[in-house]
Amino acid sequence: MCRHRDLVNGRPRRRPRLGLDLRGGTQLVFETKNSPTVQADAAATDRALNVLRQRADALGVVDPTLVRSGERRIIVELPGVLDPRQAAEVIGRTAQLAFHPVLGAAEPGDKEAVRDENGGLLKLGPAAITGDGVRDAAEQSDPQRGPGWWVSLDFREEAPWRKLTGDAACRPQDDPRRRIAIVLDKEIISSPPLDASIPCGAGIPGGSAQITGSFTHEEARDLAVLIKGGALPVPLDLVEQRTVGPTLGTAAIDASAKAAIAGLVLTAVFIVAVYRLAGLLSVVALLCYGLISYAALVAMGATFTLPGLAGFVLAIGMAIDANVLVFERAREEYQQAPRRGLRGALDRGSRTPGARSPTPTSPP
Repeated sequence: MCRHRDLVNGRPRRRPRLGLDLRGGTQLVFETKNSPTVQADAAATDRALNVLRQRADALGVVDPTLVRSGERRIIVELPGVLDPRQAAEVIGRTAQLAFHPVLGAAEPGDKEAVRDENGGLLKLGPAAITGDGVRDAAEQSDPQRGPGWWVSLDFREEAPWRKLTGDAACRPQDDPRRRIAIVLDKEIISSPPLDASIPCGAGIPGGSAQITGSFTHEEARDLAVLIKGGALPVPLDLVEQRTVGPTLGTAAIDASAKAAIAGLVLTAVFIVAVYRLAGLLSVVALLCYGLISYAALVAMGATFTLPGLAGFVLAIGMAIDANVLVFERAREEYQQAPRRGLRGALDRGSRTPGARSPTPTSPP
């Protein structure tokens, strides 16, 4: 899912991005389900689609395609991802987010125990805040506070968060019950302890909080993405996952490439044979134009599809057509006024038709 590069003489060489029709990939189909409080309609499906797109982009999937099919289905296409199970992990977990109070440490044989992010076992109480109670989550940093990143949370209502943190703040500093467990897909993604400055019963005011820790930028970003993704109004079910091969097939792609190369070579031979030195210079200029254009598209990270490649070849063909028109006009100008020389004929031939200079006449 990362961008592949090769080393050439110690320098990275960027590979071109290929679309699903040329490279193949994975197709996933999700279906929204009703929750106890929200109905899975078109609006809820659109919100889920935006969350999945943010996850795919933030977690490194290159140029994913996400569309809504009908009212409750989402089709996701991931170019270059050929393992459906890997694709499901990349898109992320789709269960709802929940904030739980910690009831204490759990024994290894306890069936209700949940393993935290550090490998310990915790016993959790009922969910105090569900995922739809989170308005936003984002990674942040401040050089004045020192190096490191944290995740800021904004809640829709202040009261549930203040009650949850106020009850936990009444516990001793090293007590596991002073922690707040953030659970996604029945797994604890973070269980930070409350700061000692938070008073008992008062909780954290303002409807916002910060999850601090030894986060790198990528870890803080991924945690914020998962938290925002967990704030789905409805759950999602993965109803289909399959690998999609290149839609045109390897043989068709090779045949298209050979046809394009053969057409360009024959056109170049024709131009050189008819216009000689001017034609040769034109072919060299067109080759430079094609290489520079291709390098610019690769450097910008453009995705190559068969329609896009056809447009690229068409642009070169239009440039060849423009050269033919200029050379024909230059030939006509040279035949009409050979005294001006080849340079003058080329200069007049490259002008816009109808913009010829008037022929000087002798004074009366």
